[in-house]
Amino acid sequence: MIMSGIPERNDVSSGLREAGARNRVDVSFEFFPPTSDALAEKHWQALMRLAPLNPKFVSVTYGAGGSTRERTHSLVSRIRQETTLEPAAHLTCVGAEKGEIEEIAERYWESGIRHLVALRGDPPEGFERFKPHPGGFAGSVELIEFLKKKHDFEISVGCYPEIHPDAKSSLADIDYLKRKMDAGATRAITQFFFDPEVYLRFIDRARAHGITIPIVPGILPVTSYSKIRQFSKQCGTQVPAWLTHLFEDLDEDPATRNLVAAMVASEQCLQLQRAGVTDFHFYTLNRADLVYSVCHTLGLRPELKTVTS
Repeated sequence: MIMSGIPERNDVSSGLREAGARNRVDVSFEFFPPTSDALAEKHWQALMRLAPLNPKFVSVTYGAGGSTRERTHSLVSRIRQETTLEPAAHLTCVGAEKGEIEEIAERYWESGIRHLVALRGDPPEGFERFKPHPGGFAGSVELIEFLKKKHDFEISVGCYPEIHPDAKSSLADIDYLKRKMDAGATRAITQFFFDPEVYLRFIDRARAHGITIPIVPGILPVTSYSKIRQFSKQCGTQVPAWLTHLFEDLDEDPATRNLVAAMVASEQCLQLQRAGVTDFHFYTLNRADLVYSVCHTLGLRPELKTVTS
């Protein structure tokens, strides 16, 4: 089993055989907006590569301090106008007054965007900790309450199976997720993790605390081990020793790295599927082929009719 080390051959083959016999899973995909016009078409092609898998929604991130605000809006609007996919726009509290966030939310609503991913947001570059804007929101609970009063948005939120770095305790972290649900959140998406048991234990704690909304596991295939280490330090995710061993010396060998990454992410998802999980959210990093291969392993097949309107 992958959670205790390198997967044994029999475990993997058994999981692959079972995948086709299990109930269909639902997926969603996260993209970040292109940082330049030159990258826009490349990123659109990545989105279109995954679109035939008929995701529940595709979300588009929002840079710290609103640094990608216009590109985020442009991308989700294009998804709404040119495809039958359901777009979700990220919205954060960082570096913005309430009036500014209200204006952004109104633009989304007028553009036909009904799903928002409401987050506190990471500190802007150069800052170690989040600091509320003097005229803004103190955190995601206030943001959710505000958005729900404006319009009946579907609101997804984040959660941390291994505890948010700023949380005082695991109980305080779970309690804050409960407050987000009570404020109007309709779905929680976890930060990435690598041990399936981490997610399953988190679900048990959340349900025991009265949290009833879906809690979807966030899956991050390893496109770069060095980046994974960097991301993990920022969000508090544990990187197991077996993962380090599997990816050592592969940052300069993308072909082998992608094969290993597909194996690791597929087995992680298959273990969760065998435990009864039917929804998965993929942090694509705009790399479609790797995510597509994992979804294929889970039993998803293209539905070409869903790609464009």
